[in-house]
Amino acid sequence: MKMLEMHLFPTSPWPRRSFRAFAGLIVWTAAVSAAFAQQAAPPPRVDLEQAIQLAMAHNPALKAARTTIQQSQAQETTAAIHPNPVFTYDDLFVPVFGPFNGTTINNVSEFDAGISYTFERGHKRQARIRAARDLTAVTQSQVHDTERSLVFNVAQQFVGVLLARANLQLAEQDLDSFQKTVDLSAARYQAGAISEGDFLKIKLQLLQFQTDVSSAKLAVVQALASLRQLLGYEAVPANYDVAGELAYAPLHLNKEDLQSLALKTRPDFLAAQQGVTAAQSQYGLARANGKRDVTTTLDYTHVTGLNTMSFIFNIEIPIFDRNQGEIARTHYGLAQSEESRTSVEQTVMTDVANAYEALKTGDQVVQLYQSGYLKQAQDSRDISEYAYKRGAASLLDFLDAERSYRATQLAYRQALANYMLALEQVREAVGTRNLP
Repeated sequence: MKMLEMHLFPTSPWPRRSFRAFAGLIVWTAAVSAAFAQQAAPPPRVDLEQAIQLAMAHNPALKAARTTIQQSQAQETTAAIHPNPVFTYDDLFVPVFGPFNGTTINNVSEFDAGISYTFERGHKRQARIRAARDLTAVTQSQVHDTERSLVFNVAQQFVGVLLARANLQLAEQDLDSFQKTVDLSAARYQAGAISEGDFLKIKLQLLQFQTDVSSAKLAVVQALASLRQLLGYEAVPANYDVAGELAYAPLHLNKEDLQSLALKTRPDFLAAQQGVTAAQSQYGLARANGKRDVTTTLDYTHVTGLNTMSFIFNIEIPIFDRNQGEIARTHYGLAQSEESRTSVEQTVMTDVANAYEALKTGDQVVQLYQSGYLKQAQDSRDISEYAYKRGAASLLDFLDAERSYRATQLAYRQALANYMLALEQVREAVGTRNLP
C-alpha cells in the first residue's frame, strides 16, 4: 500500500491522506454491507424430517448412549484375549561372603528358568466371545430404542411449535379484527349511537385479545427453545424457525397389520429377543467356566554342574467348586429373560392398540370440525359482528359470538395437533416412520 501511495502521489502529503481516507471508506462500507446482509438473511427453517436428522446427529444424550455400543465392542476384544504365558526365574545358593567366580556359580549355585502356559478347557474363549457379541447386539437394539424415543420427542415438540404458531396467528388475526371493532365503536360512541358503558366494555375486551397475543408469542418462543434442546444447541442457531403447518392427512390403517409390523421392527422387543439369546450365551459360559484349566510348565534347571529339563502339569480337582452357583444363577436368568420377552411383547401389542384407537378418535374429532362446525362458528361471528355494527344486535351477543368463534378455532387447532401427535405415537409404537 505504501509503495502504491508513493507511486501515485510522490510529492504532496494531501493526496496520500485522501487515498487513506478513501480506502478506509471502502473498508467501512464493506463491513456495513456485510452486517446488513447478515441481518437481512432470513432465519434458517427446518421441517420435521430435517429436525429428526439434526437430533440424531447432535443430541448429546443420544451421543452418550451410542458410546455404550463401543464399550460393548471393547468387551468383545477383552473376551477374545488368550491367557498370557508366565516366565519364572530363580537363582539359589549365591555366595555372599565367599569367592564369586565361574567355578562357584557352576558347582555351588543353582538357578532355574521356566515358562508356563494355561490351556483353557471347555471352549471358554469361544463362549466368552459369543456372550460378548450377544450383549453387543442387545446394546445396539437398546440404543436404537433410545433413538426411537428421541424421534417421538422431537416430533411431539415439533407439533407443539406448529400449534403455538397457529394459535399466535389466530390471536393476531382476532386482535386485528377486534381492533377495527373498537375503532368503529369509538366512532359510534362519538356519534351517540352507543352508551359509554358499552364502549368501555369493548375496550376492556381488547385487553384480553392483547394478552392472548403476548401469551401466544411466549408459547412459540418456549416451544422453539425446547425443540432446540432436543436437536442440540449447536445444530441450529438461536433465531431458527420451523417449516410446516398443522395439517390433516387421513390414513387408513389396520391394527393387526400394525401389531405384526411392530413385532418385527420395535427395537425394545428386538432387544428382549436378543436378551434371551444373550442369557443362553451366559448360561453356556457358566457351564464352560465349570471346566478346570490345565497349566503346563517347562523348566530348565542348573544344579552343581548338572543341567536338567522339567515338565510340570497341574489341574485343579473340581471336588467342591464346580461353578455350580453361577450355573444356577444364569439358568434362572434365562428364565427371567424369556418372561421379560413375553412382557415386552404384550407391551408392544398394547402400545399399538392404544395409539391406533387414539388416532381413530383424533380423526373423528377433526372430521367433526370440518363437517360444518368451523363454518358455523365463522358465520355466527360474522353475522353478530355485522348486526352489532349496524345496531341490530346487543354488545353481549356480539362478544359471546366472538368468544365462541375463538374457542372453536382454538379447539380445532388443538384437534389437528392431537391428530398429528396420535399419528406420531402410532409411528413410535410400531417402531418405524414408514407405515403401511
